[in-house]
Amino acid sequence: MRATGFLSFYDRFATAPMLVLITREEHVSLDNAVQLVTVYVLLYALGQPVWGLLSDRLGRLRVLRLALVGALVGSAASVAAPGFAALLAARAVTGLFVGSLFPSMLTIVGDSYDGAARAREISSLQTFTALGTTVATLAAGALAVWWDWRVVFAVTAVGAAVFLVLLRRVRLPDGGGTRRDIRSAFTAWPLWTYGLGVLEGAILLGILTYIVPALERDGVSTELAGVLGATYGVGIIGGACLAKRTVARVGRTVMIAIGSATLFVAFLLASLSQSVVPLTVTAVLIGTSNAFLHSSLQGWATDVAPTARATTVSVFVCSAFLGSAAATGVTAGLTRHGYGPVFAATCVATVMLAVLAVGSHAAWSRRRTG
Repeated sequence: MRATGFLSFYDRFATAPMLVLITREEHVSLDNAVQLVTVYVLLYALGQPVWGLLSDRLGRLRVLRLALVGALVGSAASVAAPGFAALLAARAVTGLFVGSLFPSMLTIVGDSYDGAARAREISSLQTFTALGTTVATLAAGALAVWWDWRVVFAVTAVGAAVFLVLLRRVRLPDGGGTRRDIRSAFTAWPLWTYGLGVLEGAILLGILTYIVPALERDGVSTELAGVLGATYGVGIIGGACLAKRTVARVGRTVMIAIGSATLFVAFLLASLSQSVVPLTVTAVLIGTSNAFLHSSLQGWATDVAPTARATTVSVFVCSAFLGSAAATGVTAGLTRHGYGPVFAATCVATVMLAVLAVGSHAAWSRRRTG
């Protein structure tokens, strides 16, 4: 399960480091090459609610196997693509199917664990997704230069094939005897978590996009800026190890508060100075916040509508993606004269997120136990 999480984030972040090389070999402009990432992320996000509905209707393992088959076919087609148009179509298909993998893992964790054990498993899963992100960020470009960019996509195809074989031995209680009520995923509390997902995705994932460009604006080379930006993954890994030890002692509401406070400090540092050290520390702290805040909100999404867990988790993930896209779209024009004002505004938004998330989760917990 954790290795599947690794594979999904490896494939999601593997294309961007190879874009310049692909432009040369496929004889397309960089603007066209960027579409490889755009269509992938678009299909990745839009497919989330569909996969959730299918998982609640058909069962977890069926959807997981279907997603791995699609990832295998899409990645193999990416390797064999005879031209850029075919590659673009193959990456779109791959994004659609890979998009099901991580929500499926979260749903299975929600079905299989409760309380602090669930939080620890989500943290472990996050550790492996962070490793996938880091490996893709650091190694995909190197593999493409040393061998061929097609090798990077072949890794996903091989991984999907291996996991399909391993899944033949796996048995899950795919909802036998469990009542499914898809409508419960669209009641008041789930809708509230989706709204928080949009806001958190905007802050944590959307504004994170500006760390590497801000480093480059400060005079750091593109290669070094990418390495320093990848310390975000180091923050997730370290934060996940710390979160696993903390959650049983303090509970999810306090975890959300810790993650929000960490995120506030991260963007406060970035707003005060956009030089190498503050921005690198910011990247690490955003990763640490991800391990506390994002994993806690994801855990809440697995709890808030148990009879439609897969649908709820998938819509929450989609909400975070939509928030990320909205944040970059709204703030892109504000960065022409520097990134400080954007980071400062994000500090204010983080305070709002903290008040809303901590307060509402505390209220939900009281209502649930009461």
